[in-house]
Amino acid sequence: MSLSPDSTALRGDCSACFGLCCVALPFAKSADFAANKPSGEPCRNLGDDFRCGIHERLRPSGFSGCTVYDCFGAGQRVSQVTFGGVSWREAPETARQMYEVFPVVRQLHELLRYLAEALERDAARSLHRELRTALARVEELAAGTADALEKLDVAAVRAEVNPLLLKTSALVRARAGGKPKSRRGADLLGARLRGAKLRGADFRGALLIAADLSGADLTLADMIGADLRDADLSEADLTGALFLTQPQLNAARGDAATRIPAGLDRPAHWTR
Repeated sequence: MSLSPDSTALRGDCSACFGLCCVALPFAKSADFAANKPSGEPCRNLGDDFRCGIHERLRPSGFSGCTVYDCFGAGQRVSQVTFGGVSWREAPETARQMYEVFPVVRQLHELLRYLAEALERDAARSLHRELRTALARVEELAAGTADALEKLDVAAVRAEVNPLLLKTSALVRARAGGKPKSRRGADLLGARLRGAKLRGADFRGALLIAADLSGADLTLADMIGADLRDADLSEADLTGALFLTQPQLNAARGDAATRIPAGLDRPAHWTR
């Protein structure tokens, strides 16, 4: 297995997808979405070519929630592999199952992304054999039939993989030196952490909505599952941050001085 965290197989490719995130997933009218949409109903902005009609102006049109979503490549896999390139429009009888399978594969691809990153961490070299085995196992599941995927217990798969990710985190963060802070699962909504020394900190599952992390040192911090919506990352240092994903960066605010890990893109809406 040769997947890498920034592999095209683990990044959404809308040109090869049947607009699954625009159909299968529901959203409610809010600051993130300008309208309500139930699961299984195509978004009003979805074109006949399965492309978004307002992709270049999603934020000013009230659909900022769409800009912070990434299927980690699940959309093109389900569209082109699982269902053999036959869309829900061409074969309406497959629609329900396609919509059920898509979020399952999305979760599996997210796990693949984390495992691929763990395998690139030299600090976790002692775990590489186990990580490769886990990656191959999750990839095998993701390549399964639609029937198998629909019945898959994703929570059980996550429970199998999670201990390896935790061990990886401990090994990587240990290189930060000192005694890294643990903020795992912490409620830090709106927290004032400007300029904080958080090197190697554990923010696993932490709520950091609208937190002020400007100028903070987040080098080697574990960011898996951290909610960074509207968090201020201006001038923050995220060098080597562990398990940080593109959707998390897209949900945050930053600037030209924000240092981000290799393989991730600086969001277009960040200030220059």
